[in-house]
Amino acid sequence: MYPRKSNSFRDDFANGKKGTLTFTINDVVDTIFYEPVPDTGWELVVMIRESVIQDQFQEISKKSLTANRRQIIFILVVASLFSTLLFYMMRRIANDKLKEEKENSKAFKSMANTDSLTGVRNKHAYMETEAQLNSWIREGAVDKLALIVCDINGLKYVNDTQGHAAGDKLIKDACSLICNVFSHGSVYRTGGDEFVVLLSGKGYDTKDETIADFNRQVEENIKTNEPVVSIGYTTLQPNDEQVHDLFERADHMMYDRKKELKNMGAKTRES
Repeated sequence: MYPRKSNSFRDDFANGKKGTLTFTINDVVDTIFYEPVPDTGWELVVMIRESVIQDQFQEISKKSLTANRRQIIFILVVASLFSTLLFYMMRRIANDKLKEEKENSKAFKSMANTDSLTGVRNKHAYMETEAQLNSWIREGAVDKLALIVCDINGLKYVNDTQGHAAGDKLIKDACSLICNVFSHGSVYRTGGDEFVVLLSGKGYDTKDETIADFNRQVEENIKTNEPVVSIGYTTLQPNDEQVHDLFERADHMMYDRKKELKNMGAKTRES
């Protein structure tokens, strides 16, 4: 033991002081901890080798590192799960929002294209369909197409004599007649007392029988004071360039039919 350290150690023991003494023997570092025990004359001495302390620190460090790794892995797993859940929730919210916007857009478009009184397609919808058909006609993509122009007889007279509520009822009843007979066609209300029916596919193939049935029903309605609707009709011809060409032919035919039904009504009243 080193003389100076030995003297300090001996003086501390003699004076009842606590302290430490570190020394090296054969490259092994030892540390003595000493402290007097009060009122006994005894001295508590503990010797610890630094290699043992280092081993303890290393073991603690290894345990801490293992614990830290586990903590890090746990945090990464939780963060990954949270990110996945958050992504799923955000995607679901975005999809729900997009679906809601599509439904709202569809609903608004339906409202914009629907006649509020009768529930059939309105003039705006007819104009959109007409534009599409014009494009197909120019491309030669339309083969079978029939157009029927319908006009309610006597609507102005009913409005003037019975009021607009009665006139609205006449419009709805006439619309029901048109829709029921031309069940395979697309019905549009294009004006106050005017409707257009477009026929293709099965509606086109059965048009002759359907038109004849409609005209017979209207002639019966003259006798029973039910809705009377004049119609004119035509089909797509090779020289037609647009839907309006069909409309004009059908419209002229409708006015001829209107005069015919008016004369029939007059004869019925006279008899």
